[in-house]
Amino acid sequence: MILQMKVNFNQFKRFEKQIILKKIGLAGQKKIFYGNVLIIGIGGLGCPLLTYLAASGVGKIGIVDFDKVEISNLNRQTLFNPGDIGKFKVNQAKKAINKINKKIKIITFKKKITSKNIKQILNAFDIICDGTDNYKTRYLINDYCVKYKKILISSAISKFDGQLMKFNFKKKGPCYRCFMPSLPDFENNCQTEGIFSPVAGIMGSLQANEVLKSILKLRNDLTNQILIFDALKADFRKLKISINSKCANKC
Repeated sequence: MILQMKVNFNQFKRFEKQIILKKIGLAGQKKIFYGNVLIIGIGGLGCPLLTYLAASGVGKIGIVDFDKVEISNLNRQTLFNPGDIGKFKVNQAKKAINKINKKIKIITFKKKITSKNIKQILNAFDIICDGTDNYKTRYLINDYCVKYKKILISSAISKFDGQLMKFNFKKKGPCYRCFMPSLPDFENNCQTEGIFSPVAGIMGSLQANEVLKSILKLRNDLTNQILIFDALKADFRKLKISINSKCANKC
């Protein structure tokens, strides 16, 4: 079905610089058109992630956030401007993305993810992107993705640091609880620690990179690994995440 999809001249010209890449080609671009991704959290990570997925042509993107734009968001949440202050992030993000690419379908969820609504929201999407800023929600998203065999791409930022993880629960492997077995008694996020704005852009872009590689089924991705970025040292490190025999999800 995907390979039979016709691409018109304007579509070809718009995505030509991706299509000429040998690892993508016209067949790969068609896969991107049929991509189906959910972004949870339209903040410092979600803004660049959403921007690059939309610009790349991902056909269906869900966005989840219950917050309104605040003035303190504007140093790193690049989809918003001063005129958006006081308005819901998902609404303003959709308007901004429609200016970039009107052809894609943006589905908004003006909600907080909870145990009661998570299945309703996540069920229709193949790839789940976690850009939330609290551990409780990360565990909830992780556990759902394990149970229903989703691909989970999770990122977090604080101060001058960022981290990125990918789990493909369609195959046997570790999960977020294997990496961090129990809920910490502290929150380590932008609200409590502050954030160097370029870190948000870098990590959100890397998250988009992993999403597109997943859609295209490219090798050498971050599955079952954590990528750690130190902006002060301009240093990247990768560590393998192993199955924890005591994991609550029995990975």
